[in-house]
Amino acid sequence: MSTDKNVADRLLDEARSKAARSDSPTIGKIALIIGVVAVLVSPISILGWVFGAAAIGVGVAAVRRPLVARQAQIAMALGTAAILIGVFFFTLNIARG
Repeated sequence: MSTDKNVADRLLDEARSKAARSDSPTIGKIALIIGVVAVLVSPISILGWVFGAAAIGVGVAAVRRPLVARQAQIAMALGTAAILIGVFFFTLNIARG
């Protein structure tokens, strides 16, 4: 009987740690920071594209967590804006010749 209790305790501890990880606001903050950096560097086209794609990717991973869903949505919007700004500046540089 003691091994059953040990297994049950171990499973309960694993479930609690998994729940604690899913409630962590860290990934939302990281997504938001990447999104802000993406917008700031977006006039440099390639950096805007790379950081914008990273913000969207991390935002998609974070949006599944209810605690940071709003931050993740903002990060994805910033990533999209950074990509569009990067495309604008890329097109502008091509047009200038």
